[in-house]
Amino acid sequence: MKIAVLLGGMSEERDVSIASAAQIIPALRNLGHQVFAVDTATGRLNSAQERQLLSGAVAVAPPSDTEIARVRGGALALSPTAFDFRDADVVFLALHGGAGEDGRIQAVLDLAGMAYTGSNHIASAAAMDKELSKRLFRSVGVPTPDWLMAPSTGDAVSVALGWPVVVKPNKQGSTVGLSVVHEAGRLQDAIEEALRFDDEVMLERFIPGREFTVGVLEGVPLPPGEIIAPGEVFDYESKYQTGGAREMFPADIPAAESALIGDYALRAHGVLKLGVYSRVDFRRDNTGAFWCLEANSLPGMTATSLLPQAAKAAGIDFSELLDRICRGAQKKA
Repeated sequence: MKIAVLLGGMSEERDVSIASAAQIIPALRNLGHQVFAVDTATGRLNSAQERQLLSGAVAVAPPSDTEIARVRGGALALSPTAFDFRDADVVFLALHGGAGEDGRIQAVLDLAGMAYTGSNHIASAAAMDKELSKRLFRSVGVPTPDWLMAPSTGDAVSVALGWPVVVKPNKQGSTVGLSVVHEAGRLQDAIEEALRFDDEVMLERFIPGREFTVGVLEGVPLPPGEIIAPGEVFDYESKYQTGGAREMFPADIPAAESALIGDYALRAHGVLKLGVYSRVDFRRDNTGAFWCLEANSLPGMTATSLLPQAAKAAGIDFSELLDRICRGAQKKA
């Protein structure tokens, strides 16, 4: 197959996308596919540009507002021909956050009649919208923590949610802009921080306990994994820095609990109408109850990302996972 790998982009998850592409591209080439890279912020890359871009690592923090503005400014000056990849048989979306994950690029590809990985534009948009996702989760019996939407007061949080509370952009990933707030006096500052990344902010009841994730591949839940983060949440730094968190696949939980969150993941995947693959994240409280936090329509795809680790626990190596995703995209198209 001739595969165009879309990467980079202009969201705060640009570095994460590049890290995914740095693993995806050589693995697909090793399978014998003809692969070329397209940065959705700068256009189709030649070999030298590809090597330079993909040699970096994910920084401790997301790209700054200044860096994102610089990338966006450069994109405005590009010719449309820089983004011509109509010669591809499949478009592999190694994008995360922003227009790459919220359905906008998927809608363009749908209009162009191109096969692409991930989920369609409607499902992608629904998964990116945390409030909409949570309403859909509840409609199919998947427990999710209570929430409010900003603006809200400390008194309202005390009554409806209790403290601490998680404050986060409604449409963002990788915990960018997320804060755990323990008292009313810090609530507004956390809301203002989240508003830097989205015009809607969610206030969600914090679930103390353990963190789990379940991948879904071709309608089957993969073995669940447990994430043991150094802080209260699995934040940006602990996600992408070496030694930031311990990840155990398969998770050390009873078979009945694995089956339960596998079922929840399938229900969440199904109600959002997600595609060939996804990843669904959970917290397990101190009573043993599981709570669904969100579903990811384009989860991280480095060889050590959570979905590939879950696939490996099911006996599916990274190359096979990528090949199945690409062939699933062709079949879907």
